[in-house]
Amino acid sequence: MEQLTEIRWHARAGQGAVTAAKLVAETALAADKYMQAMPEYGPERMGAPIKAFTRISPDPIDIHCNIEHPNVVIVLDDSLLDVVDVTEGLVDDGTVIINTCTPPDAAKRSLGVADGVTVACLDASGIALDTIKRDIPNTPMIGALAKVTEAVDIDTVKSLLEVTFGKKFGQEIIDANIASVDRAYEEVVVA
Repeated sequence: MEQLTEIRWHARAGQGAVTAAKLVAETALAADKYMQAMPEYGPERMGAPIKAFTRISPDPIDIHCNIEHPNVVIVLDDSLLDVVDVTEGLVDDGTVIINTCTPPDAAKRSLGVADGVTVACLDASGIALDTIKRDIPNTPMIGALAKVTEAVDIDTVKSLLEVTFGKKFGQEIIDANIASVDRAYEEVVVA
């Protein structure tokens, strides 16, 4: 399968990773691509480590399992770096995007990844607190994903936020999430 992008999300329950995985998949669908989004969790309590997965492809996707060799790993909580091997199975030229205040060069050394791996960092929690007024870093991380990988188009992401979040939130929350995506797109730093 040409140009299959596999994304593995690492987060703690309640940080919005499952919502983010679905929103990225819906963004791909809006761009006439094929997609899959799925969570991996059981009866975890709030704050427990979870994973979610997103696949994006211009061709039909014939595999239906968790992602073992991701092109992109997104970490919504840097405390997971001490608990979970977030880079397990990462392809040699993959990308890791971390919600952290640590500079990307230091994060890359700490992760011990191959030279060909791109590491990007941003303070998604800080952005979320400033814009959304809650530490839910999922939408800022989607903004970083759009900038670093171009797997999704930022304007399509923002349009889908209007539609998807419009079903359950007021305009103020929608605008705050869009602002968080824009800020993350501008503030993400890559090593």
